[in-house]
Amino acid sequence: MFSHIDLHSHSNISDGLLSPSALVQHAAEHGLRVLALTDHDDTAGLDEARQAADLHGIQLIDGVEISVTWRRRTLHIVGLKVDPAYPPLVEGLRQIRAGRHTRAEGMAASLEKAGIHGSLEGAYRYASEGIISRTHFARYLMEKGYGNEMRKIFKKYLVKGKPGYVEHHWAGLEEALGWIVNSGGIAVIAHPGRYDMGRPSMLELMEEFRAYGGSAIEVVTGSHTPDQYQEYARIAAMFGLQASQGSDYHGHGLSYMEMGRLPALPANCVPVWQDWPETSLLQEEVY
Repeated sequence: MFSHIDLHSHSNISDGLLSPSALVQHAAEHGLRVLALTDHDDTAGLDEARQAADLHGIQLIDGVEISVTWRRRTLHIVGLKVDPAYPPLVEGLRQIRAGRHTRAEGMAASLEKAGIHGSLEGAYRYASEGIISRTHFARYLMEKGYGNEMRKIFKKYLVKGKPGYVEHHWAGLEEALGWIVNSGGIAVIAHPGRYDMGRPSMLELMEEFRAYGGSAIEVVTGSHTPDQYQEYARIAAMFGLQASQGSDYHGHGLSYMEMGRLPALPANCVPVWQDWPETSLLQEEVY
């Protein structure tokens, strides 16, 4: 049984492979009825995605995935139903994108010292819409023969302690949640199972997240295991948070999960979409 709702996806506006319109078409072809486009630190693809959603009969949720620094860790906060024209959000995302360029220059310099040349220009060739990420560097490294699997390239070159990793300070947690909530949006902690922290730190994060206006945890997502679905469902209940779900789809070969393959949320979850008009016509959440 699979869900019709996917609240985490990426287009080539950030580090996905498909254009916003092609992503929406792909979602429709895989049985989705409600889709959130949540590009990293950018909302530029939403207008194109909305036009495609109208064409394909999909309800589109305006979203974004914001890069955040919390206690020297990089986290991702998904904003759902945001107002992409809200001035503090627009300016905050602009500053983050500028910081991405600075980080990319540092990554390229570090890779150059390790004997890997031309990575900045190579990564930007893949970042056709402008925003630059580690994924674009990984694609360049694959092109140059440094590996044939994205995840292995990340582990060898682009994570902490490896040649292409550069420490960077993103938006603060309170700051990012302010942009989302004050724009009328809903803040969601993305893929918590991917963060390298013990349970005490995770619970402290949830406490701060809730205090700053956070609403939900991404319980079911492409990188979580079934045991993690249950674990984060329990944590959501513990803190009175709603549950979200999303494939985190980036395109073929870059994703943990294909669109349209999300299982239903655990039974004890309160869905983040429970009162949304976009989902009110869905008689069933799974097919």
